[in-house]
Amino acid sequence: MNKKTITTILFAFVVVAGQAQTKDSLLLFVQAGDSCMQQYNTFEALKYYQEAYAIAKNRSQQPAVEQPDIPLDKFDELPEEKQDEIIEQLKQSAENSSKVNCMVQMKLANCHYKRGNYRETADLLKLVPEDSLSHDAFRQLCFSYQKQGDNDSFIYWASQLNYRYPMDGEVVANLILANIKAQQPQGGIVHGLIYSKRDSTNILVNRALADAWFVNRDFTAAAKLYDRLLEQGDSTFNTLYSAGMCYAQIEDLEQAYHYLKLAFLMSGMQHYGCAYRLGVVCVDTKRYPEGLGYLDLAKQLMRPDTTIMKAITLSQGEGYYMTQHYEEAVTAWKEHLAYNPTSIATYYNIANAYAYLLKDSEQAESYYRQFLNLARKEEKPTDKLKEMIKAAEDMIKAFDLGKKLSLQTQQ
Repeated sequence: MNKKTITTILFAFVVVAGQAQTKDSLLLFVQAGDSCMQQYNTFEALKYYQEAYAIAKNRSQQPAVEQPDIPLDKFDELPEEKQDEIIEQLKQSAENSSKVNCMVQMKLANCHYKRGNYRETADLLKLVPEDSLSHDAFRQLCFSYQKQGDNDSFIYWASQLNYRYPMDGEVVANLILANIKAQQPQGGIVHGLIYSKRDSTNILVNRALADAWFVNRDFTAAAKLYDRLLEQGDSTFNTLYSAGMCYAQIEDLEQAYHYLKLAFLMSGMQHYGCAYRLGVVCVDTKRYPEGLGYLDLAKQLMRPDTTIMKAITLSQGEGYYMTQHYEEAVTAWKEHLAYNPTSIATYYNIANAYAYLLKDSEQAESYYRQFLNLARKEEKPTDKLKEMIKAAEDMIKAFDLGKKLSLQTQQ
């Protein structure tokens, strides 16, 4: 392709952009969107940016049109230096035109990002050439995938961003954690060590790198980093708890006891995992009364929420019953009674299941009697409960009569 042809193509793009810019509303829409964003009005800004993006997108699809009054036929007669100068100018103009389109895309994506529309953000920004992405836009592309739960895509784009901006500590920290999530802690360790060669004081990176060492089961390396974090003042629950677990793994039980106790106190004595591990360390270090206390507390903390379990077991019983899984229904109802021992209707349901469906008269009688013991204590029984009481009493009489007949037969 000769210089004249290159010039013709470049000039055509520039002319189209130039024509548009003279009477163009694109910049007006962008400026209106920018004004709204300054007021944190993403709702109105989105409309303006979408209009600007539509114009920019439509313009990029228009065919190039030459201007007949440009003497391109004289181009070859110009000195070679002049030809190179013109081509360079046209290239610059074409690049500026494409930058306008990228700028509009990034502004629209930024608006979507701030409104939580991460899918639209990623769809817009992944179409922008990487070397045209601003640092903020590149970060939004990465974190949009993270916020959507697409860990693999986050790792890919965060790695690209890390290559361009290796000292973005927040991205490095999240990249390490993403590798841990992908069960590739070694990859996270590599990113963390490269960053730490230049900056070993970033708390976000040190936290993530310590976690990566921990997951990789290098507890000595992890413990050193957790100690460094504590020296930096990062005395959070997670740091103390993780440090305690590391020292327990390398059998430095006094240090483990120290950190786990601090962590448990910081949790408001509500973290059952910390209570249990602290209890084990106490027993291993012969602090028996203290350890037993923590283990008892861990058992209490591990018990499920009674209100939730009531609802779960009751619904399970109904579900099994309606699908004709009667033994499973009875098991679920019995579990419900463990959380709700005064549930009159549940005793009645179990008794009926044993009497009519599972044909176990002994169990049926037992649960009818338990039902009656509770039901008769109701001061103002409903009509429905009165019917249930009458039915249960009739069943008890039938069982008693059956036992008498059985005895007479045997005699």
